[in-house]
Amino acid sequence: MTTAPRSTYAGTLALTALTPIVWGSTYAVTTELLPPDRPLFTALMRALPAGLVLLALTRVLPRGVWIGRAAVLGALNIGAFFPLLFLAAYRLPGGVAGVLSAVAPMFALGFAAVLLAEMPTRRKVIAGVIGVFGVALVVLRGNVELDLVGVFAGLAGAASMAAGTVLTKKWGRPDGVGPLALTGWQLTAGGLVIAPLALLVEGAPPALDADAISGYLYLGIIGTAVAYWLWFRGISRVPATSVAFLALLSPVSAAVIGWIALGQALTVLQILGLGVALAGTALGQLTPADPVAEPATSKAAVTDSSPADAQRIGKERVSSSC
Repeated sequence: MTTAPRSTYAGTLALTALTPIVWGSTYAVTTELLPPDRPLFTALMRALPAGLVLLALTRVLPRGVWIGRAAVLGALNIGAFFPLLFLAAYRLPGGVAGVLSAVAPMFALGFAAVLLAEMPTRRKVIAGVIGVFGVALVVLRGNVELDLVGVFAGLAGAASMAAGTVLTKKWGRPDGVGPLALTGWQLTAGGLVIAPLALLVEGAPPALDADAISGYLYLGIIGTAVAYWLWFRGISRVPATSVAFLALLSPVSAAVIGWIALGQALTVLQILGLGVALAGTALGQLTPADPVAEPATSKAAVTDSSPADAQRIGKERVSSSC
């Protein structure tokens, strides 16, 4: 294990940060291009086709103990995370689901302490609190009413994503297996979990026009296959908790894209929230010592989802992601 230069460490973080920034575009794409009220079908179309394509490209399947591990990671990072996030968005008003998703870095700190023996520093705890507060300023509106089931689903979704992040870091990946193959395993496993649920809850797939096809292609290729590969690559090189804090960039990206592309006005409080969320993200990356780069074959990655997917089904009710 060798110490990486800070420039290399910063470059890895910057490249990994592209993933939640891309995830922030999910809301605009789904509201403008995709069929309405089909969140599970959209989650399925994001995960399963991309996973199968990556399996075909890498031609590597999990073996032995990794069959079970890939299933668990795919369920945590995709199969459980998406439906829980969607349920929270349906039952909670005004971006509350987005705020609950922003708690994921705090969960990651706890899981890392138990599974990786990485005790949370005071700085990271403060960064997590700042990040949640900033996201709240961006997405919350007045007259918020809480639903117990929705709150539980939102917290469970955040915990699922955090557990997947830390557990993939703990398990790493098999020798000779790169992050692209690991991405394919998890997306395929997660998609297979979502498929029967989507069919049961939403019925047969909807008819797709040219806009919907282009939207699903963008989400599948850019927003999922490429984005998750960058995410997994990043988590193999930097601490899992540092990567988890990058997810706070997703609601920031969604708000900026909504302002630029959709003409959505930003209030003074929202602009302040953007700055606070960015400050929490940056504070979560600071380390007291030189960062250490792990060998690429010893660690794995974690998924997104991204909180931006909460916006997919919340429409005007949910204005933030992840």
